[in-house]
Amino acid sequence: MKPATPNQIVDLPGWIVQYATTNDSAEDLLDGVCSTFVRGDVPLWRVSIAIPTLDPQFRGATLHWRRDSAIQLETAPHGAETDEWFQQSPIFALQSEGAKFGRWKLAKGEGCDVHPSLRDICFEGGTDYAMFLVEFSPATSLTGAAISIATDRAGGFEDTDLTSFREVVPVLGLAIYRLVLFLTTGQMLDSYLGRMSGARVMAGEIVRGQGRIISAAILLADLSGFTRLTDREDPMDVVQWLNEHLEAIGNPVIENGGEILKFLGDGLLAVFPAEAVAAEPCGACEAALRAAREAVRRNDAVNARRKGSGEPQLPLDIALHFGEVVYGNVGTSRRLDFTAIGRAVNEVSRIEGLCGQLGVHLLLSDLFARRCRSDLRQLGTFELRGVEFPLVLSTTN
Repeated sequence: MKPATPNQIVDLPGWIVQYATTNDSAEDLLDGVCSTFVRGDVPLWRVSIAIPTLDPQFRGATLHWRRDSAIQLETAPHGAETDEWFQQSPIFALQSEGAKFGRWKLAKGEGCDVHPSLRDICFEGGTDYAMFLVEFSPATSLTGAAISIATDRAGGFEDTDLTSFREVVPVLGLAIYRLVLFLTTGQMLDSYLGRMSGARVMAGEIVRGQGRIISAAILLADLSGFTRLTDREDPMDVVQWLNEHLEAIGNPVIENGGEILKFLGDGLLAVFPAEAVAAEPCGACEAALRAAREAVRRNDAVNARRKGSGEPQLPLDIALHFGEVVYGNVGTSRRLDFTAIGRAVNEVSRIEGLCGQLGVHLLLSDLFARRCRSDLRQLGTFELRGVEFPLVLSTTN
């Protein structure tokens, strides 16, 4: 439960500790801190907290509080442009000097000639700006946070204003550290396990053998010719090409509500959870078929672009199946995988292996096909290695 913000600045450290041990919203924490200072007549106009992240897309994130406006979250992607911006920032300047605090009197133009961000704040009416750096444990790349405050009051901050804020910085830094660790844990689980699987691990489903039986549409995608490509091309080029293909295949899965369980070198396995007794038609199967068709379309676009550049192409085969799987933890006592196992997973692998033989890029089992509204073309009944009964297979028209 979110505690009520205090009326006096002197009570703020205790509130920060109470809040950070029972709540996970950095936005609410920042709003509570800033609101308390404003009530205490500290003329805050802008406050920002910049934190590093462990996210494959973003280098860092910054929360921006503005007087009389909603808090905004800004993310900074990995890349040269972000690196250039960072090297021109007050954060970089303080780190280069080994300093933990800096102040720039914007009304006098201080810092505006070397820091574009300060020049922008000054142009919008800022008169004074201060930054506090908080160091975290050096054990990870989450090295610390930068807390900046600005005012638009004529004459800038009083020394007592900065003293009041400085006294809160240590406990605020500790609270930010706790929230950063929480945020990062979620980001890491989402990145390496997937949104649904990561949420179940965060909820405590971490013991080997712990899981549940679910009904699901199962999608198995495989890129043809990848092994031959690795034999003759530069390994780093191959990795770059593979990522382009996996992006084309994986994004439609996520966009249609599926969960990528694992990347299989040159392909992926995904599930679309369904109701325990899936109706016909089945929403999960419809979503999986949409994802498969879009994945084929996007992969074809990647190949067309690569062909125009004289680079190798990788055709895509996809198998779709429906059945029950055990969705949970398997592995050793210390190294686990949160995945799906079961007969249906084995069968979809066998189905995908027939794509080349049948000359099609998309194969659907009868269990899957009869749960879709789409116009499909039945190819016949086929014996599959290791599968007890023959399966009726179809493809799209």
